[in-house]
Amino acid sequence: MAKEIPIPTEINLHQKSRVLELTFDDGEHFELSCEYLRVYSPSAEVRGHAPGEEVLQVGKADVNIDRIEQVGTYAIQPSFDDGHDTGIYSWEWLYYICKNHDKLWQEYLDKLEKAGQKRAPSNDDI
Repeated sequence: MAKEIPIPTEINLHQKSRVLELTFDDGEHFELSCEYLRVYSPSAEVRGHAPGEEVLQVGKADVNIDRIEQVGTYAIQPSFDDGHDTGIYSWEWLYYICKNHDKLWQEYLDKLEKAGQKRAPSNDDI
């Protein structure tokens, strides 16, 4: 029998602090920054259509979420204030990025450094 995927029982967006707060039915509680959610969007625009096609997201430190829509009974779809709104975050994906936050965040920072990029928007973007 397949392991049950925890389902969020509470999802609260704190726009002022740019944090999405999640509580799952297994009792786990997480707080994820909007930046983290944006750079780990499950969309093809970010992840690509195949391994090796990922697009490194840069300059997303100030990104926020304008709204969140529920997708059926299995996911949410946030709309970010940078115009990105195609990522559908399944409960499984959300739980995965919550549980692996520290490792994934460090991988992202390492990729930015290797690419000579920054988290903050460049002056060209303003």
